[in-house]
Amino acid sequence: MTANRPSRHTFSLEQAVGAAPSLAALQERIRASALCLNQVRHLIPASLQRQVQAGPIEDGEWCLLVGSAAASTKLRQMLPALQQELTQNGAQVTSIRLKIQTQGR
Repeated sequence: MTANRPSRHTFSLEQAVGAAPSLAALQERIRASALCLNQVRHLIPASLQRQVQAGPIEDGEWCLLVGSAAASTKLRQMLPALQQELTQNGAQVTSIRLKIQTQGR
């Protein structure tokens, strides 16, 4: 009787992504979200930048993950400027949503 052995084939992350269309789509969404954050980072005060992370983009809505309610309040005031910067840079983002991340997530 032969035991099932794990395959000895190893794949790089790029090979795995290339072989799975759903992973390729996810990788593209992550890249687009990071690009959006890079496009607006200069507008975010230095004191808040560590509290802001790029979240998912779905159907033109970009989510920014924020570390605290205070940071979220400040960023909410800046949403028109962030949206304008994205539009000027050709990003396909029609709205920005803020989500406060709680500790442990």
